[in-house]
Amino acid sequence: MKVLLIKDVYKLGRAGDVKKVADGYGRNYLIPQGLAVLATPGALKQVERIRTSAAARRDSLNKEMGGLASQVAGVYLTFGVKAGETGKLYGSVTTSMIAEALSKKAGTTIDRHQIEVAPIRTLGEYTAHVRLTVDLVPEVKVIVHREGETVVLPTAEEEAVEETAEA
Repeated sequence: MKVLLIKDVYKLGRAGDVKKVADGYGRNYLIPQGLAVLATPGALKQVERIRTSAAARRDSLNKEMGGLASQVAGVYLTFGVKAGETGKLYGSVTTSMIAEALSKKAGTTIDRHQIEVAPIRTLGEYTAHVRLTVDLVPEVKVIVHREGETVVLPTAEEEAVEETAEA
């Protein structure tokens, strides 16, 4: 089934794109949610109008979320967890735990579905992406350490030294 996207759909496309999707996905999700319409000749005539309105909506949303993105970018989150001798965790650090800690630091609500990170099941440092909008995806550092240990977070000067050393 070919559909014309009315709104930006994550991992599918931007508003105004014509995409070929599975019949069930289009019929049961995209069309009822108002994210797409069937790609008929009449609908295809409205592509430019849809693209311009979506671009304006995307720009205003990026301006709104820009402040939050600058707050969130480069934040360090630390989690003290129980782990075995090999560094394997008893359990895991989940996206909901990251979203809760990030919401406390940022002072706003961040949904766990906005956090993109592979399941964290060992000790170490990880990078999580926070998908605020299609264009704004700041990175957050997640440090997982043993319960009771102290962690020294890198300062801005140390990060600059590390980056120049890597180059």
